[in-house]
Amino acid sequence: MTEKEIADQELEQIFFLFMDAFFHRIDHSMEKLEAMCDELITGVGTGKDENIINRDQYLQIHKRDFEQTPEGADYRVHSLQCRRMGIVGLIAAEIAILVPIADQVIELFTRLTLIVEQKKAQWQAVHMHVSFPSSDQAEGESWPLDAMRARQRALEQQVTERTAQLKERTLKLEEALYQLKATQQQLIQKEKLASLGELTAGIAHEIQNPLNFVNNLTEVSQELVGELREEKRKEERDEDLEEELLTDLEESLQKVSHHGKRADSIVKGMLQHSRAGSGEKQPTDLNALADEYLRLAYHGLRAKDQDFTADLRLQLDPNLQLVNIAPQEIGRVLLNLYNNAFYAVQEKHKQQTDYQPQIEVATHTRNGKVALRVKDNGTGIPAEILNKIYQPFFTTKPTGQGTGLGLSLSYDIVTKGHGGEMQVHTTEGEGTEFIVELPA
Repeated sequence: MTEKEIADQELEQIFFLFMDAFFHRIDHSMEKLEAMCDELITGVGTGKDENIINRDQYLQIHKRDFEQTPEGADYRVHSLQCRRMGIVGLIAAEIAILVPIADQVIELFTRLTLIVEQKKAQWQAVHMHVSFPSSDQAEGESWPLDAMRARQRALEQQVTERTAQLKERTLKLEEALYQLKATQQQLIQKEKLASLGELTAGIAHEIQNPLNFVNNLTEVSQELVGELREEKRKEERDEDLEEELLTDLEESLQKVSHHGKRADSIVKGMLQHSRAGSGEKQPTDLNALADEYLRLAYHGLRAKDQDFTADLRLQLDPNLQLVNIAPQEIGRVLLNLYNNAFYAVQEKHKQQTDYQPQIEVATHTRNGKVALRVKDNGTGIPAEILNKIYQPFFTTKPTGQGTGLGLSLSYDIVTKGHGGEMQVHTTEGEGTEFIVELPA
């Protein structure tokens, strides 16, 4: 090491010894501090009345300083510069005094200048200057503790007020979130009811057929019962005729039962579709579900527009196994896809008189998944809005004809509710194909 480096290191040791003695980090601190100070030391302390003119006065000031120092106070050096000029040394330091206040540690930035002189092989402080960049201490106070406590209380008050504001905002946000979720559920239910409305006309058409059969067969059964009673009143009864009438009556009642069950299944399907819950999964004939909802959607549309016709093509895989799905939820998906397809071909039919609307529904198994395709030759979807079709409330239909939730809910039912996938292929002006893939 150079002579300068050795001298600087020696002055650094004097500085740390002085600071450790000041904060009573070492034994016999007062004696060592007294030995390190020249008898005629001068300086300026941190207090407003701390003008040092000799060692005894400095030690008195230091005693008062130490008594006012909060328990657990410490220091950390930010910068330290030392320079030796013969028998004189200059030490300048920037220190952070660590003061514990109210379970927190406050940093009090301090500047210290210390001039030492080498006397009889011992360094002694001959002048010192300690200052705070912003001094708020009162008369007779070494540390600005009252000001620091006041600032601390002000900060704690600000924290309390800010915490209360944040709690209030949190409560408002939670209330808004609750209202949003409630509104979302209402909109979802509204969409379900809207799709139920779309089914109404189709259901009326479907349920009318079995009811007509039930009514007609009831009349036939009444006639057969009348003939049977008339035959029983005869003295000479024709047993063969009675047996024939009973057989006809039995067949008629079997048909009544069959068509009554058909009407009952339609009503149950309608009730399932209107339920707010997601429904339980069960092994389901996807082909039958796709066929039934296609007819319901088609008859529902024709009830509104009797002139509308479309070529319905079913290519259902006869070997398709039962699929574990929630029938009413997948039925809602199918109904939405069918209604969108019918809307697209109906709009195109308004533009082209020589156009034949066509809807194709197909099922098959591929790559361990069950795929269902709904394809139309309608207007197609413009490329610029294709990435928006699954967004809630997005619709291209006129006001009052669409909620904008159909495809969004369908996508969630398929992907989140059933772990499947939903794809779309479209060409504007030519048609659209939706593909729903479900775990087999």
